[in-house]
Amino acid sequence: MTRPTLALVFVCAAQAACTRGTEAAPLRLGTTTTVEQSGALALLDSLHPTIPVRAVVGASGTILRSAAAGDLDVIITHAPALEQRLLIAPGHAALRCPFVASRFAIVGPAADRAQVATAGTAAEAFHRIADARASFISRADSSGTHLKELSLWKAAGVTPDASRNTWYVQAGGDQAATLRIADERAAYALADLPTFARLTGIDIRVLFAADTALSNPYTMYVTRSAAEDSAATRFSSWAMANWRPRLLAMHLPDGAAAFAPLQGECAVPVGVAGP
Repeated sequence: MTRPTLALVFVCAAQAACTRGTEAAPLRLGTTTTVEQSGALALLDSLHPTIPVRAVVGASGTILRSAAAGDLDVIITHAPALEQRLLIAPGHAALRCPFVASRFAIVGPAADRAQVATAGTAAEAFHRIADARASFISRADSSGTHLKELSLWKAAGVTPDASRNTWYVQAGGDQAATLRIADERAAYALADLPTFARLTGIDIRVLFAADTALSNPYTMYVTRSAAEDSAATRFSSWAMANWRPRLLAMHLPDGAAAFAPLQGECAVPVGVAGP
């Protein structure tokens, strides 16, 4: 399994502001591979935010640990339990903003020998995959997608062990790479739907998505390392007012909304004192 890494995606979203030597350092925005690969990050770039932004992409676990260490000003992740443990509980989050939610789906070959498409729940679908010993490709990278996958195996009463179960493959890569491996092997995988919709040249398809357990919520945080009344706070307000509505207007190929709104506004996380 490969070690999770952070990747610099673009230097600045406001190029003119970033190229002048007298300008302040750009905002450090950490986010996940699915935000990049779904097209959401490119949309941010196209909106030309007034605050210079340097985006860094990685798995949610990697991004959260970097934020906790003070290396990022704003993050957007989709791993609620990990966010609570690594960011909120230790007091590293100054502001929490419910952002948007996408949906996960179980994808796989059209033949569907595990009969995932006729399952009643996502947990049942995972149980069928295990019973059939059908190939499943896991991201295995502490991403939000990987953590959701693990929660579904737990709900299914299954503990997959790659060292003993040859049908369970740990890719250790990002979402797109994992899905391409699944396609090459005619295997099953868990996919973020907006990301899956952007992949071309693959034969695997969406087999099961009709379960509220497959919701994929993204939350934006301003970290404690960002100064009070900082560019990070201003960016979070701008993103909620400008970036989020544009994300909510995106659609999947079948016409369904790619993202749904999350209830609530930016607020100090519960149990964390204000600045």
